[in-house]
Amino acid sequence: GDLRFEEHILELQDRVGIHHTNIGLPGAGPRAVADVTRLARFAADSGLGLKLACAARTHPNDIRPIIEISQATGVSLEVMTFLGCSPIRLFTEGWDLERLIDLTRNAVRLAVSAQLPCTFVTEDTVRSDPKTLRTLFQVALDEGAQRLCICDTVGHATPPGARKIVGWVRDTVVELGHPEAQIDWHGHNDRGLGLVNAIAAAQAGARRIHGTVLGVGERVGNTSIDLLL
Repeated sequence: GDLRFEEHILELQDRVGIHHTNIGLPGAGPRAVADVTRLARFAADSGLGLKLACAARTHPNDIRPIIEISQATGVSLEVMTFLGCSPIRLFTEGWDLERLIDLTRNAVRLAVSAQLPCTFVTEDTVRSDPKTLRTLFQVALDEGAQRLCICDTVGHATPPGARKIVGWVRDTVVELGHPEAQIDWHGHNDRGLGLVNAIAAAQAGARRIHGTVLGVGERVGNTSIDLLL
């Protein structure tokens, strides 16, 4: 038909029963804003059942465009705001814990103030300090984040490790007073373990499992959504 490729992909995702899909990072610039706006309108006009999300750094310049697109289209776009928090990332960026706390608080607060669902995404979660994660989880959940996304950003995890960290996050959110918080798993395939790690994470209690079409993604790709299904 007359559908563009991305619109057809949305239709196919809806048809096979995928619940959520990420339609872009509007903070990347005007072209990304236009693409995300078009896809949001298409999903709404077509009556698709899958829920839409957008990625954003923990920065107002990335979150404000999502809010503006949501207001312009009438579509509730989930804000998935991400922050690198592993020791190697902190060393590279010259960040300290106080900066991470400020970035987390301000980003989640901005998304929630616009009445948009918010997921706090910690990049390289599996190689991060548990004390750092616990502190940031507390801040994000207290500010109204509904989900936490555990990321195996460089495909480092093994299935026992995936199970262990998901179990730890499940226990931690209860200890922090937010037992309602949901857990995502976002895995990469650098060591060929993306699929089995995703299954292990789901078995351990992750309730939303990320994948990409045919596993396409940075480096050697992500968990392949077709194999996961």
